[in-house]
Amino acid sequence: MAFVTKNDTGMKTVVKGFLTGGTQAFLTYPTEYVKTQLQLQSKTNPEYSGMIDCFSKTWKEHGLKGLYRGAGVRIIGAGFQQMFRWGAYTNLVNMVGRDEKTGKLSPAMNVVCGMGAGICEAVCAVTPVETVKTRVTDDQRRNTGKYKGSGDAIVKILKSEGPLGLYRGAFPTILKQGTNQAVRMPLQVQIFTLISLGDETKKQNPVYNGAAGFLAGCGSVFLTQPQDCVKSRMQGEAAKEMYKGTVDCAMQM
Repeated sequence: MAFVTKNDTGMKTVVKGFLTGGTQAFLTYPTEYVKTQLQLQSKTNPEYSGMIDCFSKTWKEHGLKGLYRGAGVRIIGAGFQQMFRWGAYTNLVNMVGRDEKTGKLSPAMNVVCGMGAGICEAVCAVTPVETVKTRVTDDQRRNTGKYKGSGDAIVKILKSEGPLGLYRGAFPTILKQGTNQAVRMPLQVQIFTLISLGDETKKQNPVYNGAAGFLAGCGSVFLTQPQDCVKSRMQGEAAKEMYKGTVDCAMQM
């Protein structure tokens, strides 16, 4: 979907984004769960030695259900995340991104439109969804039994902390998502051009698009992993007691 044409409306990409986002989140959630657990554990006294150890211990103690702890809000939220991302990206590309004479999107404007889309998804979907997901999975890791599930967590957070409680860690999330999409959008286009040897007719080919998207995703995640670690720490249950703010959290890590 990185190749947006003039015929692609915001609504069309919103629907596509919602469906693909939810499907993607469902299939990949166990890895998202493991990643969050590893980011939240103590540096001095870690509970897990790595990804496999975290996966096996969670499976042994909680089964498959444990690996999908907090998945409900993440799956629905991922649909909204992709919806806001592609809706914003398409509108930005069609409104300000394309050259008026050629109708083409320059690499620089692709970066700008990608960043705008990332900021939009961070504010409208990612931050509250990630806060709930992180609090629920952290609750299971700490074995505190504070939340029955995602819905219960939302109610309790709103009751005790108000709406701003869902926006804990907003700054690193905005920084992460903005950078992620600013890198990913133009990178996917460049990688696609390389593997397709410049053949424009292959833009709708799912194999070429999938390969370009996978490689672009690896690159963008590598560059934004530090922000993601800070985000998860800031959204954890004990963040208020441990950190004064985003910078303090990053320095302690």
